[in-house]
Amino acid sequence: MKKANHYSHILKNLRSYLGLALVGVFTISCEKFVDINDDPNNPTEPTLNLLLPATQLSLVGHFSGSSATGGLNGGATTVSQHVASGNLNRWSQTGNTFSTPWAGFYTETIPDLETIISVGTEQEEWGYVAIAKLQKAYLYSIMVDVWGDIPYSQAGGGYPNPAFENGQEIYDSLFDLIDEGLSDIGKGFSVTSSADLFFQGSAEKWSRMGKSLKLKLLNQIRLVDAVRAETGIKALIADADGLIDDNRHDFTFQYGTTVSPNARHPWFVSWYNTGRGGYVSMPLIDRLKAQDDPRLRYYIFRMDERRGLANSTNGEGYYGRYPGDGTASPADLNTRAIVGIYPAGGLYDNGTIPSLTEQHVYLNNDGAVSGTTNNSFKVALFTNGDGNGAGILPLITNFMVKFIRAEAALTLNTGEDAKQLLKDGVEAHLTLVNAVSASNGGQTIPPANINGFVYRIGEQFDAADAAGKMELLMMQKWIALYGNGVEAYNDYRRTGLPELADLLAPLDEYPMRFYYSETELTSNETVIAIRDEFQRKQQFTPVFWDVND
Repeated sequence: MKKANHYSHILKNLRSYLGLALVGVFTISCEKFVDINDDPNNPTEPTLNLLLPATQLSLVGHFSGSSATGGLNGGATTVSQHVASGNLNRWSQTGNTFSTPWAGFYTETIPDLETIISVGTEQEEWGYVAIAKLQKAYLYSIMVDVWGDIPYSQAGGGYPNPAFENGQEIYDSLFDLIDEGLSDIGKGFSVTSSADLFFQGSAEKWSRMGKSLKLKLLNQIRLVDAVRAETGIKALIADADGLIDDNRHDFTFQYGTTVSPNARHPWFVSWYNTGRGGYVSMPLIDRLKAQDDPRLRYYIFRMDERRGLANSTNGEGYYGRYPGDGTASPADLNTRAIVGIYPAGGLYDNGTIPSLTEQHVYLNNDGAVSGTTNNSFKVALFTNGDGNGAGILPLITNFMVKFIRAEAALTLNTGEDAKQLLKDGVEAHLTLVNAVSASNGGQTIPPANINGFVYRIGEQFDAADAAGKMELLMMQKWIALYGNGVEAYNDYRRTGLPELADLLAPLDEYPMRFYYSETELTSNETVIAIRDEFQRKQQFTPVFWDVND
């Protein structure tokens, strides 16, 4: 993992990842005087307002990958049973499964973040330094979560064979790094709005992001250090204006609509074309229907309202797969269900769902249409008008923070009202689904239905025992995390909830960690001699914060 010339690299990075950005996000002003002795393609000093957006684009790009099954998010989305595609649907992985995000983080994102921190400190550009530190803390926390022990202090350049370090020790360092970033915000925050793709240079929102990240990590370690988790979470709660507490504060990446360069959500790009992106998850569909959840119409779009499992013609369009299904795909590219308007910016499904009964109050057929003769029920032809791809990647959001606080209230005696926080989390997510749908030309859940659905969740919470309350909370969080499989993967390993469906034909045991990049293991001299054993342990060795076994 050799450190490249950062600034010449950033020009390449911007070109490579521009497709993820919103049109017009970057504006580069021309200098009034041009020195003919300077090569603008190989500048000697990094410009922070160019370097920062490139780190954000590479972080998002390698986190999300190119499809619903690509990148870290795709793999976690599969093992969390939000989709049912690829080898990880049968719990099988190799040294190539996550080689692209591993290499991308270590050769692009991390070196550029280190450059911002170093150069920004020298120039006293504390806004850029603060953002880089918070992004670094977020990225490394995710990397520890999915890989466990990883290179940290020797990563980012200068060490051709960086040592793998203990994940728990890295987490300890990240708490300090977050505090440093928050402190740097107070030193004077000035960031060009167009250089910050997440928050457009808002010091307040970055502060909320940093404190909410800290909340997330404290909750993550509650099984191994309950005292630290409880004390830290109580302190964050006491900071009345500290955490993300409104959807406007969400640490979320907004995709664009342009095709060339491609700015659209990777799920949209993958599924809304003639090759499709895989299969949707039947456990997700079954649970949404069983729980009368209106989000089904937003999460899944049916290509053929009569299609059933295995491409049968006696279903109602929800043609996906169950986990562990390894059968060959029939000729079904025009009939399998695909991802919907949330979070991918695809299509809203307003077709009739025949199996719904009078017991379905919030997932219902009000205003639904049947058949393809009525243009209201749209069969995706993947032409102009079939969605636009302006979806989102939710990283740390208002609904996540509410669910985390509810979990802490149930498990750490933080003194908050778990029921109210659960209801607030569900409402925040339904509101977010509406916002994404409306911005992509879809319908919205009526306010009365949101209120009624949330009220019913509260009733279910009151009726449940202690175990049932936790099960309800984690089920609702799992449903809301559609679009961020990494957090669902973390939750399942930490809590064992919600219960996952049994695999039809597993090829391995449940992956407790993701496999390392094979390239790293065959080139890094610190692990070459033990690479086979080192790699295989990833499948069954829990991450340090996971002590559920």
